[in-house]
Amino acid sequence: TRKETIMPAYWVARSKINDPVEYKKYTDLVPRIIAKFGGKFIVRGGKTRPLEGGWVPPRVVVLEFPSYEKAEEFYHSDHYKPILAMRLKAGKSKAILVDGHNG
Repeated sequence: TRKETIMPAYWVARSKINDPVEYKKYTDLVPRIIAKFGGKFIVRGGKTRPLEGGWVPPRVVVLEFPSYEKAEEFYHSDHYKPILAMRLKAGKSKAILVDGHNG
């Protein structure tokens, strides 16, 4: 019997912050919620430079979770919902969830 390996998953977001005060409230609270679901920051802002396609996102965040399921559990949790509302109020975002490499 082949044992299935659980691979990490990555939450990738680009954000444009319009309300830095509201966003600061979010960033003060969200790390402990992310950790509660086994997640950690890989990228949290920082310098970017387009390499292809002219993509120039204002802010990029990458989170790693131990599995796709844990990442979904985090995003849809009652712990995150009120914090998510803060982020959505603070600006505009696009986010995706990506399975880690399993091949």
